[in-house]
Amino acid sequence: MKHRGRHRRRRRGAALRAVLAGTALALTAAATLISASQAGVAENPGALKPLTSPADTGPLRLQEHLVPAPTLNRLAASMGHPVGVDAVLKDADRTLREGADCTAEDRATLPVTPDTDRAYCWDRSDATATAWRPASVTTSGDADDDGVWGTHRVILTGWTHSTTTGPAAERGLARVAFVDADDPSRPAYRWVLLVVPVDGGRDYRGLASRISGMVWHQDKLLVTTTSGSAEALYVYDLDRIQRTTVDGAAIGRVPGGWSADGYRYVMPAVGSYRFAAGRCTASGPPCPGALSLDRGTAPDTLVAGEWTAPGGDRHSRLWRYAFSTDPARTGLLAADGTGRVDAVEAYRTHAAGIRGVLSYRQPGQARPSWYVGRPSGSMDGHGGLWRQDTEGATAAHCGSEASHHCWAASAGSLSYWQGTGEVWSLSDRMLFAMPLAALDRSLG
Repeated sequence: MKHRGRHRRRRRGAALRAVLAGTALALTAAATLISASQAGVAENPGALKPLTSPADTGPLRLQEHLVPAPTLNRLAASMGHPVGVDAVLKDADRTLREGADCTAEDRATLPVTPDTDRAYCWDRSDATATAWRPASVTTSGDADDDGVWGTHRVILTGWTHSTTTGPAAERGLARVAFVDADDPSRPAYRWVLLVVPVDGGRDYRGLASRISGMVWHQDKLLVTTTSGSAEALYVYDLDRIQRTTVDGAAIGRVPGGWSADGYRYVMPAVGSYRFAAGRCTASGPPCPGALSLDRGTAPDTLVAGEWTAPGGDRHSRLWRYAFSTDPARTGLLAADGTGRVDAVEAYRTHAAGIRGVLSYRQPGQARPSWYVGRPSGSMDGHGGLWRQDTEGATAAHCGSEASHHCWAASAGSLSYWQGTGEVWSLSDRMLFAMPLAALDRSLG
């Protein structure tokens, strides 16, 4: 009897422990769901807050500085006749590989949702060059209404070299891949190094700056700069690409000709835009990050997003500048007689660490939606893409219902090709595109 009683007590004790364990598991699961839900709420950047007061819009003012024509002409006369985009594309020496031919590690950086329609990884020689990182993209769909430049469909992607690794002379340099996208099954590309004329056009130096955003509009390419000065943007002319004549490690004029660290082509800057109030600060001008073009405004506008530290307390600003409609100022921003450029629209968002920004007004919409791409909190996983307006924000869900980390890993800028309805972007390993309609469906 005693033995049987002890057995019953053991069973009752085991049952009690099972109940307690089940309760603990249930509480843990509930806590996890609550935590995930709270994390989702915390990540939500909320509604956009319009910025209209002079105190808010004044720090966004730019001052235009164009390189004098004699400086550009002197450089061109010394280097030889400038070439255009067609010449660079005909000289393409690398090929993008379609997604099926890319590694599993490459494909793992693509968005979880929505699915991509096109995906490419880089030539192996560039994919293994870990000191170089891509961050920005623009296309001939931005450059011209018909989506082609000359006779070619073209994609440009901006890359920056690490400032801490690799040869000292290359650190911080910026280059652009000119991609011939006429054949979607086999895009080919060639590198062009970005440079800045110095000494009145008698020499040039490399652009030592991270190009986190860039936009091709008409014959100009505008890129962000974080060179430590007040410059916000550098301006390049697609009709002023120059061939180098010496294959050496130096950058600039050398005995026997012109060198660019082994690159065959350079593109000299033709101007820049500086913040009138000085360098970017928390309370003053923003640090420029992502850029894109909005063709749905009249005139076309340059859309910009402020770079702030991911996970930080500083909320970013989103704003736009109008492009000039003066035929003598193709591809430049609309400036007054003194070269001053004011933002025509600005907002504050609760988002931080913005890597991509896009503005698009759907038919029937009174105001455009803003698409904001952000990295994951851990910086090594999938990021999030939110659609915002003055009413609120929505994002795709994937995996766990509470997860908004559905966008590409280490994603860069966004570019909308109006003629095809595609949104182009890139991870640190892949270049990809998807229909804007599919992106909108994934955002609810």
